[in-house]
Amino acid sequence: MENKTPVTSHIAIQALRPAYALPERLTRDHLLVSSCYQCRKCSGGCPLTFAMDLLPDRVIRLALLGQEDMVLNCRTIWVCSSCETCTTRCPNGIDIAGVMDWLKEAAVQRGRAIPESDVANFHRFFLEAVRDGGGRLPEALLMRRFTLYQIKSGHSAWEVLRNLKLGWKLLRRGRLSLRTHPLHNKKEVSAIFKESGF
Repeated sequence: MENKTPVTSHIAIQALRPAYALPERLTRDHLLVSSCYQCRKCSGGCPLTFAMDLLPDRVIRLALLGQEDMVLNCRTIWVCSSCETCTTRCPNGIDIAGVMDWLKEAAVQRGRAIPESDVANFHRFFLEAVRDGGGRLPEALLMRRFTLYQIKSGHSAWEVLRNLKLGWKLLRRGRLSLRTHPLHNKKEVSAIFKESGF
């Protein structure tokens, strides 16, 4: 007769202890993660799960449990492109993309190590270009700054060349503009950036 003894795992599973500071801060900023009932529609529709270490529904669950270290140190929040597919699919109307952005800001403010430094630097260059462009995005300026960053930070010449070729194709097809038309209310834009401390 076969032995039907169940196989037990030797891996110790540590129970998570809920903490309330993180979900309270998210709620205060109108990001109601407490509405999540883990239907996983956000993860099912996300086009970038292949590059994530935690699926979006796990990030929301861990944020709800107050697991600050886990969510602020994960790659997922930096891989998220804020396409808002998750937000659109959420049956409870949780702004999941907004939560990801909030967690990115919190990680930077707390001086956490950023696992995707290229993404964080691209965000910074993007905002600097909008600020310097008077409220509009000078795409050529953004591309130049990011390409120089790649060269200085030791990216492979092949990767830099590939991006430059892509930029040239976009320029030829009229998808990349060398000119920007500044907004009429540049002072308001400057005030927003000044108030944000950027």
